[in-house]
Parts: sequence; C-alpha cells; structure tokens
Amino acid sequence: MDKKSFLKGFTRNLIIVGFVSLFTDLSSQMVFPLIPLYLTTVLGAGAWVVGLVEGAAETTASLLKVFSGYWSDKIKRRKPFVLAGYGLSSITKPLFAFTYTWPLVLIVRVFERIGKGIRSAPRDAIIAESTGASVRGKAYGFHRAMDGIGSISGAVLALILLPILGFRDIFLVAFIPGILAVFIVLLIKEKNRPKEIKKEKKISFRVSLKELPLNLKLFILVSTVFAFGHFGYAFLLLKAKNIGLADGTAIFLYVIFYIVYTLCTIPAGILSDKIGRKPVLMMGYVLFAAIAIGLLFTSQIYAILVVFAIYGVFYAMIDGVQRAFVADLAPPDLKATALGTFHTSIGLIALPGGFVAGMLWDVISPEATFLFALALTLGSIFLFVFVKNTKQYD
Repeated sequence: MDKKSFLKGFTRNLIIVGFVSLFTDLSSQMVFPLIPLYLTTVLGAGAWVVGLVEGAAETTASLLKVFSGYWSDKIKRRKPFVLAGYGLSSITKPLFAFTYTWPLVLIVRVFERIGKGIRSAPRDAIIAESTGASVRGKAYGFHRAMDGIGSISGAVLALILLPILGFRDIFLVAFIPGILAVFIVLLIKEKNRPKEIKKEKKISFRVSLKELPLNLKLFILVSTVFAFGHFGYAFLLLKAKNIGLADGTAIFLYVIFYIVYTLCTIPAGILSDKIGRKPVLMMGYVLFAAIAIGLLFTSQIYAILVVFAIYGVFYAMIDGVQRAFVADLAPPDLKATALGTFHTSIGLIALPGGFVAGMLWDVISPEATFLFALALTLGSIFLFVFVKNTKQYD
C-alpha cells in the first residue's frame, strides 16, 4: 500500500478527534488501571466491588448514549455534545483523590462516565460523516490507535509516578491532559448535514429506534450477549494479582496490552474494509474464547504476559470495527441514534455482567468467571452466524 493510498480518508476532523481522544485517554489511563488496585489494595474492597464499580459506571453512562445520539441527529449538531462530554469527564477525574470509601469511588466513577455517555455517539458520528464507507474501518482504526497511544502514555506515567506520588496525587495530575483535550475539541468543524435528508420529517425517539434495520438490531443483540460475558481488563489485572504479581508488574502488563492493541487497531480496520466487518469480528470473538480458556490454566508471569498481549489483538479486532459495522448498517440520518443504541445496549449489560463476574470470582473461584465468559462468547458466536455481512446504507 503506497503512502497516498494509506492516507486516504484522514480528514481534518478525524485527526482532531484523534488528538482529543489521545489526550483524554492519557488522562484516563493515569487513573483507570489504578482503580481496581486502589479499591483492593488501599480500600480493602473485594472483587465483587471492582465488578460493581466498573459495571455500574458503564451502565449508568450508557443510559445517556442513545439519547445523546438521538438528540444529536434531531438538532443536527455533534460538537456541543462532544464538548460537554469531554469537559465533564476532565473535571471529574481529580475527585478520585478525595475518595476514602468504595461507595465514593463508585459515585465519582459514575459521574466521570456520564461524560462519556454524552460524547460517544455524536463523536463516532463525526468520524462516520467525515470519511467514506470504503475507508471507514481504517478511520475508526486510526481513532482507536490515537486512543491507544494516549492509553499507553497514561499507563506508563501511572507506572512511573505511582511509587513517587501515590494513588491520590496521580489522580490530581490527571486533570492536566484532560483539560487540554477539551480545548482541542473547539477546533472541530461541524459538517453541514444534507438538506434533503428528512429535513421535513420530524420523528420521535421511539420511531427513530423502530426505523433501525433488522440486521442492525440483530448485530446489536449479538454484541450485547458478548458484552455480558466480556470481563474486561479489570479482571485481567485481578488475575495478575491473584497469581502473586505486584501492583507495578500488573500495570506493566496493562501497558503491554495497550501497546499491542494500538499497533493492531489500524490493520484490523483496514482488514475489515477489505474482507468485511463480520469476518474480523468473528475472529475477534473466537480469540476472546481462547483467552478465557487460557486464563483457566494461567499461573505464571510469562503465560499471563502472553494473555495480555493476545487480549490486545482481540480488542483491536472488535473495538473500532464494531462501530464501523454499526455505521455501515445505519440509515444516513440515524447514524448517531444507531451508534448510541449500540453503545447503550452493551453498556447496560455491563453492570449485571461485571457483578456476576465479580461474584463468581469471590464466591466460587476465578476460574468460574472465565468459564462464564467462555459460555457467553460461544453463544454470541452462534448468534452472529445469522447477521448479514452487508452495507445496507451510505
């Protein structure tokens, strides 16, 4: 692939949104990988609290995603939602420094994720509207790669600063890159929405959801079933602690995961542009099933290092490609609504999923958590067979 071909689709808005995500995730990943360790090491909470905090945060925020997407489509504006969402997240992160009980961590975590709920669907719609369908997978891959670069940088800073500053001071320092991201949002230029697209037709929220294609609804169902069993990086960190690794070593493994993810996300997006979204997502689901099986038997640092790396490949294969698939299948005037519905569906299931994973860990064993994930993953792979790998709109 020559340079000109590779750069096709890298629009001004895409690059700006990429840098916004880079600085936001630099801020976030100075905080988020520390939260499971902070809860268990400093506050003495159990694994079920980790699952509850992470699940409740994503679920609460997700309640807003479909509504912010719908209102963004309705008023034909994206930027105000993106600015408000990133702003709320940035001013909330330092508040973790003042939490001395796990319920306070839960409250702050929820408020921080509300910002994500406001911004996610309109931001993803900006990306979809700023690039053509033929390079959409690459565009989302680039955005996720910029997100990953920020995540790596934040996690490395957390690893370096933790023994120097401690948990609470790192939470305060995380405000700096977060507020910088908010100022970069101001550089986004709204795309003029085509006047001919249902300008005269005012549709309600309920009607908007009904107008989403059946194939898209089926894919959202599949991704929701998968999300129910997807235990996420928090439980990878708990597994690292479970086999006796120190906090610093666990964060180092987290950095490895994000390095692999960042290197693979653009190639995964390009691959989905060439062979279709469904085959790439199916491969990602199969890879996650292999991860769950591997974690059943992992007890050495070298083995868990491999698991963290494979998790990075898996996450790269689904993270941006799922969004691109939703954008492919959504009607042009309902892209933010569709993306919001997708984000909300997988987010709402995060609370029961995280709670069940944590309870299985505490009450039965860590292996029970991974068996639960394996069963749900196999079920979602079966359902995925019935989703058509076609671009219905553009």
